[in-house]
Parts: sequence; structure tokens; C-alpha cells
Amino acid sequence: MRVFNFSAGPSVLPLPVLEKAAAELTEYGDSGMSVMEMSHRSKAYEAIIGRAESLLRSVMNVPDNYKVLFLQGGASLQFASVPMNLMVNKKADYILSGQFSTKAYKEGCKYGDAVAIASSKDRNFAYIPKIKREDVREDADYLHICFNNTIYGTKYNYIPDTGSVPLVADMSSCILSEPVDVSRFGLIYAGAQKNVAPAGVTIVIVRDDLIGHARPDIPSVMDYQIQADNGSMYNTPPCWSIYMAMLVLEWIESLGGLTAMKAKNEEKAALLYDYLDSQNYYIAAADKDCRSMMNVTFVTGDPELDKKFAAEADAIGIKNIKGHRSVGGMRASIYNAMPIEGVQTLVSFMEKFAKNNPKG
Repeated sequence: MRVFNFSAGPSVLPLPVLEKAAAELTEYGDSGMSVMEMSHRSKAYEAIIGRAESLLRSVMNVPDNYKVLFLQGGASLQFASVPMNLMVNKKADYILSGQFSTKAYKEGCKYGDAVAIASSKDRNFAYIPKIKREDVREDADYLHICFNNTIYGTKYNYIPDTGSVPLVADMSSCILSEPVDVSRFGLIYAGAQKNVAPAGVTIVIVRDDLIGHARPDIPSVMDYQIQADNGSMYNTPPCWSIYMAMLVLEWIESLGGLTAMKAKNEEKAALLYDYLDSQNYYIAAADKDCRSMMNVTFVTGDPELDKKFAAEADAIGIKNIKGHRSVGGMRASIYNAMPIEGVQTLVSFMEKFAKNNPKG
């Protein structure tokens, strides 16, 4: 029986995608073999990775002057790859809005003058810092942000104005959830295991003029120019994850693209947030003006009740609802593939749990 999987990642995948992948598991098309067995140099696989890129460009409306790369190492490797490729003047600015942006900042400090120009650590990252154009150093090589914060349940409700300084965004937990103006960013990267595909592939979308300036001691596999010149196949790519990303992108396209996806996600998020705002048993962890559509964090205020909530939810098929230790409580990750029925089931359980477990 399929459960409602609220995991923050690896996370739920669309059922039609899983069913298609299952049907093609032992033989893709008329190739006589599984995608997992194919040479990445074969015509059949070159068609797969080519279609994945074409679909991503179409669905996200990626401008022609941007490269699309399918890499490995997760977003965590990009924490180092970004400064090693982009930190030409040895200066970079960072906004700290959670654990992952902080990790990226610490990695950037290894390669040059990295400065945290704003942070929301003072309130356990419950909000998104607001900055102005003049806050960004004019000679910075880039400003780095994490667009959606999986652990804390916050998301940028604005795109920072950086002037001529390239904006770099980790979009691991919100990519493909709604339309985004790619041209406002110098580079976007995302680990796929939340909204795109199984763990294994990392998407990098980077403006042409930002590549080709990597530091000389960069490992070749991390050099965007080398990977771009080799069509993301300088080394063997994560073939299966890229194939799954292709299927997910086909699924998104079939539903009407990112405009339709945004509407579905807004409906799910509103259902859960409206309930949270209508009562006083549960407390939403993130400030209202920067709540994430993808990761909804909430607590009862009693750690023992939180623990009981997660256990009882798990027992009825509401899986992976326990919050990250940094926030506690609960976290409902309602990515693209989470059906609205899952959110309805969660809200119904929340109502019953509150009724059956009054707080002292």
C-alpha cells in the first residue's frame, strides 16, 4: 500500500513516473536493456540526456545564454564548486537563512573573502533576511542565497537586487515548484532528490559568461567549463537519475508546466497553513510572510506531544513527519508529487490529535 510520504528528501515521486519507470526497468524502448545498463556514450542514452536538458530548458524557460549541467555530488559539492569556479576576485557575499546556506558560506570562506552580509540566526532562521542593493559589495564575485530552507520552512518572497553582481541560488527544495525568472540569476543549482528525481544528479544552470574562469587547481570534474564542453559527460553521469528527471519533466509538462504546478502547490500549502492559522494548538515555526510552499514546519510546544504526534501519524501511514532536530516538532514536505489527498489526510489527523490530546 502506498503511504503519504512527507520526507524532506529523498522524497515522494509522482506515481505515474514510478509506474513508467517500472514498466521500462528491464528494457528501455527497443534497446534490449535497462537504462541502468546502458553505456552513457550510446545513442539511446545520448537521446535521454538530450531530452532531459531540452525539457528542463522548456519547462523553466532557460535563456539560450545559460548552460545546463547534470552533475554529481549533491548540492553540498556545489558549496565548493561555486567559489572554485566563480570567485575570480576572491570575494563573495552570502545571506545566511538556514543550515545549508551556512554550510555554503563556510565552504566559501576556504577560497577567498567570504562575507555574511545578513543572517536570520538570531531567531533560529524563522525568517528571511531582507537586503538592499547597497548591502552587496560592488566587487563581490557573487551573492549566494538558499532560496528555500528545507529545515526551517522558509522561502525567499523576493529576489535580491544585486545590481551587476551575479546572484547564485541553491534551489534544491523548490526547483520546478513554480515559474522562476532564470535571467535574474547568474547560477542556479539543485540536488534532485526533493522535486526532480532520485538522489544522484545535481542540476546546475549557469550563465555562459561565468564559466571558464575557474581557479587553476580546481578538480576537472568540478570545472563547469570542462563539464559544459563535454555535455555533462566528462565522467560517467548518474544515468538512472537523469532518466528519472526526464520522466518527471515530462509529467510536469503534461500537467501544464510550472504555472499549473504552482497552482497545485499553492492549493496544498493553503490547506495546511489555513488550518494552522485557524487554531492555537499547533504553532507554525516560520514567519507568515516567508513561509515555504514545499516544507511546512510546526510544533505543539510540548516535545513529548510532538513525539507522540509523529508516532501516531506514522502508524496510520503519514510517514516521515518528524521535524529536523534544529526546529523540533513536525515538518510536512509537500513537494510537487505529494497529492492533495495527502495534505487532507494530514489536516484531518491534526484535528483529531488536538482533540484527543489536550494541552495542560
